[in-house]
Amino acid sequence: MPRDRLAPETFELPVEKIRSGHYTDAYFNFARAALLADGKHPHVLMQVFQKKHAVLGGIDEALAVLKLCSHDWEALEVRALYDGDTVEPWETVLTVEGDYTLFAHLETIYLGCLARRTRIATDVKRVVDAAAPKPILFFPARHDHWLVQAGDGYAAHIAGAIGVSTDAQSSWWGGDGIGTVPHALIAAYGGHTVTAAQKFAAWAPADMSVVVLVDFENDSPRTAVEVARALGPALWGVRLDTSERVVDRSLWDEMGDFDPRGVNERLVRNVRDALDAAGFAGVRIVVSGGFDVEKIARFESAGVPADSYGVGSSLLRGAYDFTADVVRVEGAPTAKVGRRERPNPRLELVS
Repeated sequence: MPRDRLAPETFELPVEKIRSGHYTDAYFNFARAALLADGKHPHVLMQVFQKKHAVLGGIDEALAVLKLCSHDWEALEVRALYDGDTVEPWETVLTVEGDYTLFAHLETIYLGCLARRTRIATDVKRVVDAAAPKPILFFPARHDHWLVQAGDGYAAHIAGAIGVSTDAQSSWWGGDGIGTVPHALIAAYGGHTVTAAQKFAAWAPADMSVVVLVDFENDSPRTAVEVARALGPALWGVRLDTSERVVDRSLWDEMGDFDPRGVNERLVRNVRDALDAAGFAGVRIVVSGGFDVEKIARFESAGVPADSYGVGSSLLRGAYDFTADVVRVEGAPTAKVGRRERPNPRLELVS
C-alpha cells in the first residue's frame, strides 16, 4: 500500500522561475531549446541513482518539482522510492518516462534536492544509530544558510532525530523548535547562570522541558548543582558545551592520563556524580560541542552517563551525489557506455 507523501505545496517552490530554467544548468536549457527548435520530442526513460549506502531524502521535494514545474505532469510516468528508505549503491530511486522536453529543464533541481536531503538524512541516521536509544538533537542551523532549514529539518526527522532547533526545521512535519537556556541569556544577566535559569524558567510555558547550559563559568558540576537547587522540579536537564580548547575546573586536579579538553567522559561523570550526590538523580545531562558518529560511539562504548546528544556541523558533511541518465529512447536501450538500465521493483508509481 502506498505510503503518504508530502503535498507539493509544502515546499513553496518558486514555480515560474524553476519552470523558466532560472535555476537550471544552462546546457539543459540549451538542449531543450534545440530539441524544440527541431520539432523533436523524444520519449525517454530517465533513471536516477547515487553510489553509496544511504538513507534517501528529498524524494517528495523532487516529485514536487516535477509535478509543479514540468510542462505537462499528466503526460509523464514517474516512479519513486520514499523519503526515509534505505538505498544501496547504484539503486534506482526515481524514474521519469515521457517526452524529454517536458522535464529536461528540471534535472539540476531535482538532483540537488536529492543530494542535499540524502546527505542530511544519512548523516543523522548514523548518529541516531550510534546513540540509540538515546535521542539526538539536530543543531546545525547556525552552520548553514537559513533557507535550507525546512528541508534539512525534515530530512533529520525522517532519519530519527528527536528534536530540531528552529521552527522552520520542523515546519514540514508540524513540530516546534526546541532549545536550552543559551550562553547569551546568561551573559545578559551578568554571567550568573542561576539567575538566567530562574528568569527563563519563570517565562517558560508549562509544557517546555527546561534545559540549562552550565559551562558558562567553566565549573560545570558546581553550576549544575546550583541550577538544580534553584529550579527544583522545573529543571528537566543540564547541557554541557565546554569549548574543545578549554578544561573545566573540575578536571584541573585530574589531568594526566586523558584529554581533559571540551566535553569529555570524565567531565560528564563528574557532573553526574555531583548531581546524584546532591539528590538530583532525575536531572538529565545533554552533551554537545564537537560530537559526531565516532565520538558518540566512544561515549556509548564507555557507558558515559549522557542522556542526549546535541549534534551540529558534523551532520552537514559528506557527499551523496545523484546522477540522472537517459537509459531508453523510444523504447530502445540508449544508456551511455558504462551505464545501463537498472529496474527496481521497489519503485512505486506516483499519482
